[in-house]
Amino acid sequence: MPPVIERQEARAGRLFLVPALALFGIFFILPMLGGLALSFTDFDIYAVGNPKLVQFVGLRNYVFALHNHDFWRALKNTLYFVVVGGPLSVIVSLLAAILLNARAVRWRSFFRTVYFAPVVTTLVAVAVVWRYLYHPHYGFVNQFLALFGVHPIDWLGNPTWSMPAIVLLSVWKNFGYNMLIFLAGLQTIPDELYEAADIDGAGAWAKFRHVTFPGLGPVFLFVAVTTMINQFQLFAEPYVMTQGGPLGATRSIVLLMYEEGFRWWRMGMGAAIAFILLIITLLGTLVQLRLQRRTT
Repeated sequence: MPPVIERQEARAGRLFLVPALALFGIFFILPMLGGLALSFTDFDIYAVGNPKLVQFVGLRNYVFALHNHDFWRALKNTLYFVVVGGPLSVIVSLLAAILLNARAVRWRSFFRTVYFAPVVTTLVAVAVVWRYLYHPHYGFVNQFLALFGVHPIDWLGNPTWSMPAIVLLSVWKNFGYNMLIFLAGLQTIPDELYEAADIDGAGAWAKFRHVTFPGLGPVFLFVAVTTMINQFQLFAEPYVMTQGGPLGATRSIVLLMYEEGFRWWRMGMGAAIAFILLIITLLGTLVQLRLQRRTT
């Protein structure tokens, strides 16, 4: 290809990138920089009416957050949701994908639609419905458990059971998205590998361990990272179902950030909590990337 044509194509490619980069800068970079600047101030409800009242406080918001018992309780709840809910969601998604990928399964399109339907359903509406399912006396969950002699459980009113209840809701709501990604990854694994494993006398577990699992390596990394990021953003479920209760047992980092910024109007503090969460999420992503490199 002549150099002139190559330069023209490169120039055209850069021009096509300009609108996307402009939107990215306007709606992501600028708000992020504004939030970062806000985290170093004491911006509150009084500063909304008179911006001249805003004062630069340096790292005071970060120091106060890291010495706040509510922050560490919210971080503990969020980590519980990430460590328990994340792997559980990935496992359920993988099992569903393997079942749908089986040759003996019929009506695959129907089941893919059914399993993916919760993903596109409004989260607030789903949370309201599950709130009634968890009702201690009339909810379907307790009525089902009563068939096995289990006494009624106050799912959303007991600090011990409230977070597991939200984890269960989240897994049901979100597993369909990862299921489709795993299903696409499974369909890229050559059938010849499974046929060779059958000839060698490998069982189902051996084929999964030596064929399926290695073949899904890049897919596992993508699903693990995106799932972890989504889990850290826990907000709507506790906001609608428990408002962070009981006794703060379901208050997440994002919910605490919302309360600081829009309930108590301490927006500087809310911005500081948001960037602490950003740092934690980045560290978690780096750890997963490092672990993936060691296993490959």
